[in-house]
Parts: sequence; structure tokens; C-alpha cells
Amino acid sequence: MTSSEMVGTRHRLVGGGRALLLGLVVLATFAAVAQGAAVMSVDLGSEWMKVGVVSPGVPMEIALNKESKRKTPTTIAFRNGDRVFGEDAQTLGVRFPANSYGYLVDLLGKTIDNPMVDLYRKRFPYYDIVEDPVRKTVVFRAGEEQFTIEELIAQLLQVAKGYAEDSTGQIITECVLIVPGFFGQAERTALLSAAKLANLKVLQLINDYTAVALNYGIFRRKEINETAQYFLFYDMGAYKTSAAVVSYQLVKDKATRETHPVVQVLGVGFDRTLGGLEMQVRLRDFLGKEFNKMGKTKTDVFGNPRAMAKLFKEAGRLKNVLSANTEHYAQIEGLLDEQDFRLLVTREQFETLCKDLYERVTAPLDKALTASGLSLDVINQVVLFGGNTRVPKVQDILRAHIGQELAKNLNADEAACMGAVYRAADLATGFKVKKFITKDAVLFPIQVVFDREGESGNLRQVRRTLFGAMNSYPQKKVITFNKHTDDFQFAVQYAELESVLGAEANTLGSHELARVELSEVAKKLKAGVVENVESKGIKAHFVLDDSGIFSLANVELVLERTVTKEEEEADETTFQKIGNTISKLFSGDSNDKPSEKAPEGTEEKSEEEPAEKETSSNDKEEQKSTKDKEDGSDTKEGAKTENGTSATGEEKKLEEGAEAKNETVKPKIVTVKEKIPSKVELTYVSPLEGDLFEASAKRLSALDEVDNAKKRRETALNALESFVIDAQVKLDEEEYASCGTSEEIETIRKRCSEISEWLYEDGSDADAETYERKLEDLRTVANEVYARHWEHRERPDALNALKQMINGSEAFLHSAKNLTKDTNPEKDVFTPVEIETLEKAIRGTIEWRDTEVEEQNKLARNAPVRLTVKDITDRMAMLDREVKYLVNKLKLWRPKVKPTPSPKVEKTVVDEESGKKDDDKDSNEERTEQGEDKPEEVLEQTPEMEESASSETKSSEEIDPTKTQKSKPEVDEEHTEL
Repeated sequence: MTSSEMVGTRHRLVGGGRALLLGLVVLATFAAVAQGAAVMSVDLGSEWMKVGVVSPGVPMEIALNKESKRKTPTTIAFRNGDRVFGEDAQTLGVRFPANSYGYLVDLLGKTIDNPMVDLYRKRFPYYDIVEDPVRKTVVFRAGEEQFTIEELIAQLLQVAKGYAEDSTGQIITECVLIVPGFFGQAERTALLSAAKLANLKVLQLINDYTAVALNYGIFRRKEINETAQYFLFYDMGAYKTSAAVVSYQLVKDKATRETHPVVQVLGVGFDRTLGGLEMQVRLRDFLGKEFNKMGKTKTDVFGNPRAMAKLFKEAGRLKNVLSANTEHYAQIEGLLDEQDFRLLVTREQFETLCKDLYERVTAPLDKALTASGLSLDVINQVVLFGGNTRVPKVQDILRAHIGQELAKNLNADEAACMGAVYRAADLATGFKVKKFITKDAVLFPIQVVFDREGESGNLRQVRRTLFGAMNSYPQKKVITFNKHTDDFQFAVQYAELESVLGAEANTLGSHELARVELSEVAKKLKAGVVENVESKGIKAHFVLDDSGIFSLANVELVLERTVTKEEEEADETTFQKIGNTISKLFSGDSNDKPSEKAPEGTEEKSEEEPAEKETSSNDKEEQKSTKDKEDGSDTKEGAKTENGTSATGEEKKLEEGAEAKNETVKPKIVTVKEKIPSKVELTYVSPLEGDLFEASAKRLSALDEVDNAKKRRETALNALESFVIDAQVKLDEEEYASCGTSEEIETIRKRCSEISEWLYEDGSDADAETYERKLEDLRTVANEVYARHWEHRERPDALNALKQMINGSEAFLHSAKNLTKDTNPEKDVFTPVEIETLEKAIRGTIEWRDTEVEEQNKLARNAPVRLTVKDITDRMAMLDREVKYLVNKLKLWRPKVKPTPSPKVEKTVVDEESGKKDDDKDSNEERTEQGEDKPEEVLEQTPEMEESASSETKSSEEIDPTKTQKSKPEVDEEHTEL
């Protein structure tokens, strides 16, 4: 490298240093913000589990499992203290079916007497299912071990969390979980309890069809306009079938006046027992009967759990093959009593087994259309998703029913997961996504039931609907109780289930959700209702959040106090009057203030508009009162003059008369709210909480400790075995053997031999600490030899790097000698001392290198190393510091420019000729504009300052804080809006 090339390179590095440093700062800042910002979604299906992830700078994707597959069986198995998941659990389940648990999701939130639990027992007769003594829920028992359904689901979620963390390389704590739309309050709260056990914060529970519709919409955003477009999404999974009618439309937000796409669920239909699992079970039973007919053994195959598990697995494989082929052989080796089974099954036979199931295929679609109030002719497309929509017979039935082609442009397995992870990024704080509003629909109406005394004095039961069928949510509702003057209670229940579920209404379990007891009602009324105070009733505020979970927000007594003019004046102190007077002097008129707050009151009132209609007359009075107040405010505003000054005498009289009239007719009303104590008792399956939750958490923690200990032991054993084998192989090579003395080589061989014998005899059952200790001892013996080998291998490269640095330094020194005062007076960059110092450093390094290399070459390879790689790198660092010092000085050097003489003579001549006293000022101004009196050094600095400014401007554009600040309210508005 020549001196000019070297100097040029140095200049480029230094010149780009600012941009490079800024880039590193930006990356470091982003990395700090991004740490822990990744989120995930989990599609926890009955048969398969898919995990979606998104992290800063990385697009949405599906996390791979340890087999590098995109979906994992939702199966968990236990055997001899070991716990396995996914395909390993399925394999173990064939041998030990009672210890392998699958198809668990639909058991969430179910009591032991639920029809869905009975169906599960019928499908899988080899499970030992018992009742939880406290919560009456499902518990799986295998020997001495027992697991609640929440514990099993929590372990599956932990596995999903592990896959997501491995995919993103970040710790994940937040997620969106996908649930079937027909999940009620019990199922949803049970899933939240399971997620809490798995140390996951659930941002939202999203219905599967809503997640699919969101995924479908975000990739077709440009096709959405102000005209509503209707789509029907049809899903047939392993356990259930559902259909949902949704609309896509651009809607303008009244508050922000921004237009965003909205996907709204309009109608839903479902069949919770129609799916691929029922088809597989029927095929399993068919194969079992055929095997019994063969008479190969006297043992009934249906009485052997292991044989039934084998048949179930083969039925699943056969079902998938028959979707693409007209016939196929079912084959099982050693099915029962060491007898093999082989049978040809045709697609026609399979379809005959499922004939009644195919008759139910179109029912969910028709129910969804009926609930939405739309007909098929307005539906743009019927879109399929779910694994079992691939069955040809299902597609033929749907195609014939709707009279048009089916849309298959969705990934049937991953569409829901990808839509949910988009929603997760929207809800999480570390992302900025394009706003896409989702509005889900209530499937099971919720009502409030309470007793009220009738005119005859008898109590009668009153029912008021809170959240009606197909009402959109999230939303809030308020119900007013204005006839109760003492403590009372009311119930919250499902309503009109017969019209939604029909004969399957009991699958939801308890129809009553909660009982609410209100206390201190009489006490609050007695204390609150005094002169000029009127009770507006007790208002109960209810919430149905974006996860579809119902809750009671609060209960309050609303009182309205009428304030007369005299009371208002009496309440106003002298200081308040002085303050009001001063305020008027500076602000014109204090009457402006109420008008500013009017929208706030109006907005608060609008939240109560969808309240229960029981107190319609009372509501009308409230609305009239609100309207009167607004009218009064408008009247006062209209009476003001435009410029805020005092009016004429006649105008004053009119104004005073109008004010007096308003004060007489429309007195001031103050609303007072008193909180009413309420006790809520859940009457459906209670969530896992308190001591029961702590006990479950301890059991899962103990399982995690066992797994971690097992992984640690396996890792330590593998590391020890690998090191022993590697050492034995290396010592047979001359390259390594020459680096150790005969005693060292013999010691290492002996220790490796001892450990090998121990591993295959007594050490096979040792713990992780023992393996780790033996590995450390062996490394201590072998590392001395390995270190010498490394030094001899790396030394040539290090010496070559030192040689290149010496050559470059000498080239730079040659150029630097021409930049001294003696050689080049106009470019006196370096002093003779600096040149001499660098020259000594280069000469000293060369002498040191030659001496050390010569001495090292005299030593044997197994002798202690004299010239180490570290010594070489230290010398390189010292030489590099000397060169960098001179390079930086050259970069900062500026040529000295002689200052231009000031034009004082011209100034004197001009003054004498003009004879004006003001010419000094004019001349100074003119010279200031032209820059004549500025030193040239400043002129030389100006481009650098401009470049710095432009660089800073460019940097700010790269960081773009303005964009961040602008985008932040949008994110807040999104969350507030929901």
C-alpha cells in the first residue's frame, strides 16, 4: 500500500466516521427498544398448534418447532418421570395411550357432567378422567399423577412460547390466543388461567374466524372502499365446523376524522361436534370391526387400549390419503396378539360411514347467513380455511349448495395464526402497524335478571338484555335500577340459548354467570336524597371486553342537586368574586368556559345511551334536562357581544332580562355520584385462582425443574463423551501429539481411557454435576497441549498481519517526512520529533520481531511458547497508536492563510469626498453584507459548518423523531377507540 493510498483510506474512514457512528448509535438505540418487544400468537387447535411471531425489523412469520415443522400436534405425554410433546408424545401414545393426552381444548371450562366430556370419554375410552373435588372440572389421572385441564393446556402454551423465543431470539411474555367463537365465559376464563400458569400475558382472545378475516383483509387493503363488501368464511377443523359472514368497509372515525378499514362480523353459525376427528373415530371403529371379523384372535380389539391407539393413528393416515385417492390399504403390524392387519378401504366406503355428517356440512353456513340477515347473492366469495375443508366431498357439497366456486386463496392452516399475530403487533407497545379495526359479534346474549315489586305488591321477575345476539363488541352497557330503595341482588345470565344452540344448549354448562349483591343502598339514599336533591336511580356499568369476557365495572347511585341563584351566590366567596373579576379582565368573559366543556359532558352521556330501557321515562327526563342545559348555555353565548366589550343600555336590559328568565326557568343542576358496594359471585365454572392456582403453579414448576435437570444432564454427558472421543482422535495426529511431552500425552490418554470405561459402567446413571466435574478435570490436563497447538497454528497469520502493518507504517512514514517544515514549509504538518518517534517505533518493532522469531524457532513444539499471538497483537496495537496519532493530526491540519488587508484607505477617501457623517455606519453595513471584514479563516470554516448542519439534518431524517411523535397518538387512539 502506497502512502497516498494509505492517507486516502484514512481520510475516508475519518470522513465517514460521523455517519458510521450515528448509524451505530441508531442501531444500538433500536436494539435497546427492540429487546423483549417480540410478541406471538398461538392457534391452539384440537389437533395441531401453530405459533406466529413478529419482532422489530422482522416480518410476521410462523415459528418452527424442533423438527423444523410449521405445526405441532397438541399432544402431551408422561412416562417414568419424563415429559414429551408433539410428535414424540404421539409416538409414545401408541404404546401407552392412557399416558398421552390430546384434543384437550374443548374440555376447558367444562364440569365433569358436561355432554362434551361424555363425548370425549366415548371417543377415547382408555383415559381415566375424574372430577376435581373443588371446581367439579376435568382431571386426568395416570397412576399417582393427576393433571387438571388448565395445567395440561398451560404446558402446551409453554412449548409454544419456547418455539417463539427460539425463532426470535428474544424473551416473549405477551401473546394473542385464538379461540373458537362459540367459547363461552367459562371456557375463555379457563384459557386465561392456563396462560397465566404459563407466565404469559394475554393481550386478547380473538375468535378464529375473526383472525382469519383480519388476515384476509390486511393483504387486500387496497380493494376495500366505502361500499361494504361481504364475505363468508367457512372452517372445518378437527373438532368443529363454523361459518362467519363479515363485511369490509372504509369507515371515517368521528373523533379523529381519519378513515380506516373495518372488518365486522355480521353472522355466525357453528356445529361444535362436526369435524375431522369424528370422521377419524368412525373410520377407526370400522377398521376395528373388520379386524374382529377376520377372526385372527379371540381377543376383542375394542378392549385393548394399545390396539385402539394403533387403529386411531392408522385411521388418521388413511383419512388424509383418501382425500386424494379413491382407495388405499390400511396396514398395521402386530395390531393385537402379534397379528398383522391389512385391509383395502375405498373412498366410497369412507363417505358411506360419514353420510350423516355430510348432511350437516351446510347448516353452519345457512345459520351464519340467517344471523347476518343477508342472502347468498350479496356474498362476494365463500372462503375456505381449516384442514378438513380439503376433503373433496365437503367441497362438492358446499359448491353445489352455494352455486358458485369456492375461494381457496387462503393458507388453510396458518391464516388464523397470521391474523392473530398482526393483532398482537397492533396491541403491543413495540410496533407501529397500519390500523385495521375489528368488530366481533356476540354469539350468546347476556341478560340481567332481577325481582321488582309490582302494583299488586307481588314480586315479579324482570329480564333486561345487556348484550344482544350479534351485537358488536367490545362495548359498555349501563342499566338503571330506579325502583329499589333497599339492598337487593340481581343475576347475570345467558339469554335465548335455545335459538342459538337448540338442543345443545347444555353444552355451555351453567346458564347463570354471576350473582351481584348490592349493599348500603338505603343508607346512601337516606344520606343523599335531601332538599333539592333527586335520585336518578342506581346505575350498574357492565363491560364486554375485546376478549369477549363479561364483567361488572362498577355500581353507583346517581343524584341530581338543583342549585338556586341564591345558593350559588352564597357559595361564592369574596376571593372567588375577585378571581372571577380578574379573569374577566384578562379573558374577556368567563361565560366561554362552560361552552368549552360541553362536548365532554355530551360524550359522557353518549356512553349511557345504550342503557337498559326499563327506566325509559326517567331517561327522557335526563335527556330533556341535558338538552335544557345545553340550550341555556347557547342562550348565554348568543347574548354576548362579538368583541367582548359592554353592550348598550338597551342591549343590557335585554340581556339581563334573558338571563333572569333563564335563571328562573332553567336552574343549575349538579350531578353527584356515590359508589354502591357490590359483591360479585361467579356461578359458572370458577376460574383457577387462589390456593388452587398456586398449587398448580408449583406442580408445573416441579415439572420444569425435572426437564431442566434432564436437559442439563444430557448436555453434560454429550459434552464429556465428545471431548473424550475428540481428544483420543487428536492425540493420534502428529500435529497435536508433537505439541505435548511424552508424559503429558500419556496422562491425557490414560484419563480418557478411565473416563470411557467409567461412562459405560458405573457412570451411566451419574448426575450432571459429576459429568461437568470430570470434563473440567480432563480439560485442565489437555488444554496445555491444545494451547501450544493453537499458538503454533495461529502464529504465522499473526506475523503476516504484523508484517503488513509494518509495511504500511513505513509507507506512511515516507510520506510524512515530506510534510515537515524543513522539507515543505507550506505544509509543515509534523514536527521532527514526531517523525523520529514513529521511525523509532517501526525500527523497534522490526528488531523485536526478528529476535523473537529467531528464538522461538530454536524451541521444540512441545516446549513452553516464547512468542505468543498476544505478544504480536500487543506490538501491532502499539504501532497502530503511533500511526493513528499522526493520521489524526494530518486530518485536522489546515493551511495558514494570510489575512487580507482591511480597506481602510478606501474608507477614508470616501469619507472625505462625501463629507457625510453617516458613511461610517453605511460602509460598515455594506462590508458586513459583503463579508469584507471577516477573516478568511472563518470563510474556510463555513463549508464545514454547513456540512455538519446538513449531516445533522440528514441524521435526524434517518431517526425521524417527528414521525414517531406523530405516530404515537395514532397508536393511543387505536387502543382508546377499542
